[in-house]
Amino acid sequence: MLYRIAEAVDWHRAQQTGFFASADLAAEGFIHSSEQHQILETARRYYAGRAALVLLEWDEAALAAAGVRVAREWVASRNEAFAHVFGPVPLAAVRRTWPFGADAAGAFHLPPELAEE
Repeated sequence: MLYRIAEAVDWHRAQQTGFFASADLAAEGFIHSSEQHQILETARRYYAGRAALVLLEWDEAALAAAGVRVAREWVASRNEAFAHVFGPVPLAAVRRTWPFGADAAGAFHLPPELAEE
């Protein structure tokens, strides 16, 4: 599974259009996504102080079946590879969603279902 921290407005738009797309797809040609172990550091670095977030879980096999290419590309600033999704994500590939935000101290936590896996 792949994960995307998304703005609630982008998730709402996806529910209207049937596909998730975000500003990074338009600007960079791909949607940034993470493996489960990368979620919290991504949240800390790029989403601190932001509200109205949603964590999306994408099925990589469903993306492939829909013809959406996923490539893991090295990100030097993080010293690891990240999954880049080269196209809008069909809602059929979205397996689970969770409201996502920091606690009162500003720390992010995985949803209980993911923390247990």
